[in-house]
Amino acid sequence: MITRGPTDEIARGAVVQGDRAAIRAILDEVCRITGMGFAAVARVTDTRWIACQVLDRIEFGLDAGDELELSTTICDEIRQSHQAVIIDEVTGHPEWSRHPTPTMYGFESYISLPIILDDGSFFGTLCAIDPRPRQLSAPTLVERMQELARQVAVLLSGGGAG
Repeated sequence: MITRGPTDEIARGAVVQGDRAAIRAILDEVCRITGMGFAAVARVTDTRWIACQVLDRIEFGLDAGDELELSTTICDEIRQSHQAVIIDEVTGHPEWSRHPTPTMYGFESYISLPIILDDGSFFGTLCAIDPRPRQLSAPTLVERMQELARQVAVLLSGGGAG
């Protein structure tokens, strides 16, 4: 399911976009505030999911430039809806316990927010996963994650120091 990359100019460009100290600091903050072990900024198009930058403390196995098959990701649904997906605990959840993605990738908790650039275009997602349940739906946590996704958008739109 993982294509090791970057395999072409598009993937190399995504890695260059994500190769910033400020984005690495945001991923560290995501893991700190959520308690999750994996966070990423992903470039998500109508055909591809490319890791721009990752922080992997759970040995999920993705590196910057690696790709997942788009149809196996929840980020594809976020690309279509432009809405965050937040799952505190997959097991027992009426919708997500039957969804193939959590089982395929072995996560129990998930949070992913759209990254919308200054021009209004969808870039991708700020996402995090963990094999254990996490309390992610608290309003203050969701607000902080939204702010972090906006910070990533500003960086990727050309603002801020990298």
